[in-house]
Amino acid sequence: MPRDLFGDVVHASMTIASRKWYTLPLSVIVHALLITVVIIVPLLADDVLPAMPVMLAFVSALPPPGPPPAPPPAQRAAARAVPAANPDAAPVNAPSGIKPDSGIVRDPEPADPSGAEGGVPGGVPGSIVAGLNEPPPPPVPVAPIRVFGGIRPPTRIRDVRPFYPDLAQKARISGTVIIEAVIGPEGKVTDARVLRSIPLLDHAALDAVSQWLYTPTLLNGMPVSVVMTVTVTFMLR
Repeated sequence: MPRDLFGDVVHASMTIASRKWYTLPLSVIVHALLITVVIIVPLLADDVLPAMPVMLAFVSALPPPGPPPAPPPAQRAAARAVPAANPDAAPVNAPSGIKPDSGIVRDPEPADPSGAEGGVPGGVPGSIVAGLNEPPPPPVPVAPIRVFGGIRPPTRIRDVRPFYPDLAQKARISGTVIIEAVIGPEGKVTDARVLRSIPLLDHAALDAVSQWLYTPTLLNGMPVSVVMTVTVTFMLR
């Protein structure tokens, strides 16, 4: 009997049901193994992978090495602190021999004691050389100084008695006039002023004091001007 050409299509359910149950899972496993062997295994082999020259175009050349770093400040200070060789220092190595002296060094001739040509023997008066043996004189004060414990007061060697005014005698006025007098280096009264006044007697007292004469007052052996206080007394008879 000839086979029906469309029998398998009509009875497909019966054909599928007649196959084994493990046919489909086994087919999936076989295909998975084939894919693994064909694709994944070549990727895991490093020596099989081709080189990639395209990536070299994107890699720039490394910059040249920079200068070496500067030494720390402590090392620079130590390098500067190294002293230079002293030319006058003693040699470290012993010399091979002693060289003879080139000549004899003579002492310089003494200078002429009389000084420069045309000078003054003994030096110029008032100069340092001329006055080495004599101490300089002490300075003389210009302004008058007051008599104190270190200065001996001058002694009056000429006394002029004051004139008693007639008006003061008639008015029965008496007393003591105190005067501050300036005595010059020669002992003369160069100035005078009244410290305690009696109006009718001041002029007579100043006139008498201005004629007085004293011994010179010495300070360090030099006569000086001094200021001292004197009194003039008027008494009625």
